[in-house]
Amino acid sequence: MPSTFAHEFKTPTFKAKVAFRTGLFINGQFVDGSDNTTIDSNGKVITSVSEGTAKDVDLAVEAANEAFDTTWGLHAPGTQHSILMSKLAALMEKNADELAALEALDNGKTFNWARNADVAGSIDCICYYAGWANKVMGQVQEITEDKLTYARHEPIGVVCHALTLRFAVLMMAWKLGPALACGNTVVLKPSEFTPLTAIRMCHLVNEASFPPGVVNVLSGYGNTIEKVACTGSTLVGRKIMEAAAKSNLKNVTLELGGKSPNIIFDDVDIEQAANWAAFGIFWNHGQTCCAGSRIFVQEGIHDEFLKRFTEKTRSLKVGDPFAPDTFQGPQVSEIQFNRIMSYIVSGKAVGAKVEIGGERLGSEGFIRPTIFTNVDPSMKIVQEEIFGPVGVVIKFKDEEDVIKQANDTNLNRAINTAPRLKVGTAWINCVNSLHSNVPFGGFEQSGIAMPGPVLAQAIPGSLLDDEKDQDEDDIAPLTPLSMARKTRTNTSIKTKFAKEEKTPARPPTAEAVPFMSPEPSPPPVKTTVPFPFTEHTM
Repeated sequence: MPSTFAHEFKTPTFKAKVAFRTGLFINGQFVDGSDNTTIDSNGKVITSVSEGTAKDVDLAVEAANEAFDTTWGLHAPGTQHSILMSKLAALMEKNADELAALEALDNGKTFNWARNADVAGSIDCICYYAGWANKVMGQVQEITEDKLTYARHEPIGVVCHALTLRFAVLMMAWKLGPALACGNTVVLKPSEFTPLTAIRMCHLVNEASFPPGVVNVLSGYGNTIEKVACTGSTLVGRKIMEAAAKSNLKNVTLELGGKSPNIIFDDVDIEQAANWAAFGIFWNHGQTCCAGSRIFVQEGIHDEFLKRFTEKTRSLKVGDPFAPDTFQGPQVSEIQFNRIMSYIVSGKAVGAKVEIGGERLGSEGFIRPTIFTNVDPSMKIVQEEIFGPVGVVIKFKDEEDVIKQANDTNLNRAINTAPRLKVGTAWINCVNSLHSNVPFGGFEQSGIAMPGPVLAQAIPGSLLDDEKDQDEDDIAPLTPLSMARKTRTNTSIKTKFAKEEKTPARPPTAEAVPFMSPEPSPPPVKTTVPFPFTEHTM
């Protein structure tokens, strides 16, 4: 019998008793692993969860194949897919506070961010794809007067998803949404460091009445899976590609790490730029693949920006993730904590200057938000993804200079600069602005294919991007998390942050920065503090 996770939350932001089984979820049932072993993460033990083995992977894949061949895929109409996914989204909304509390407990992120960003975004994602589930259509072409051809989009079959530790419930929604909407069945592996929300979601999957075998959650891979999607490090992505090539040439979608540049020109509102830069690197304790960790500042405003950026960083509260005024909680694991600290030590050793932070806080897994200056491109802290609250500020002279530096790992000005960056996603006057209906991903070593809307998976790639970048091979089959290649997304907030404006830009709201509070946008207010840092949201 699988063990049960039981916990009583007595926090300022959430109070409740929670209990659920933590076994493997195979064919609609919670079971022990074949070897009856458990996974206990390092650090402070929260609970034990069943460990999947190769035998369990085979059982899960067998159950997923059976469901695909009998009760799901083309054996269930898209309307049924849509109805069940909508029920799942409603159950997630009903249990949103519990899911957020589990994320905070398991991951270390703050409860408020987990509730208003991760969980809200997850619900939005499932709702979005539920709407597409009954709109999968083929195409008919008239070849000659007496000849018609037709093409139809079919689900692949069993899809394996490996989740990252940083956004457990959100990544699960990103993987489940398009896969289920397209009629695929799923075998999903959560991170061993943050499995609780994925397991809790399995209880909601059952409650929503999905057929057994459509969703399975455990650790491991199998040889009869047709597609693998992974969100994780570049190193793990390489191993998955190698394994996929050596087996049955599985379809692979990879959303991997990055070292994103945050470019700040000298015509900005410096206060706004400093606030956004802090949000870009320190949100989610720096554990995001799109963190703006290389902050390029034009030389004319460099010193003033650094002063205000340092002040903003100093104001961020680090501590209990359930405290309403906490911005940054502990790192997700002792392994990650030690890894981040090793980068900080490395930066100091090669002569980089610590402007603020650069040390642990207390005796547990907290790290002070850190800013390095006096860096050069050869340093590890500039070249490698740290995946923690550590940013580097780099001075640049002009556009040509910053493009060269950024590609080495006014609004028109920004729009002209964005296409020249070798990135999959560019944010202008904002950061971390994600939408369920907009593709998200990276180029080169930051990923393969771009997770995004079902629509984008079902139409020719030429409708998604500049025609010059497309050819007949860019027609994207309807596969979960498969996008036409060379898709690029640029998101900008229309209001300029130009220093010559007398009225400060309106703070980002749920519309401009999704996954915040779903409440209606507030009226314009005079402030220079972006929405993520206003006191009433903490």
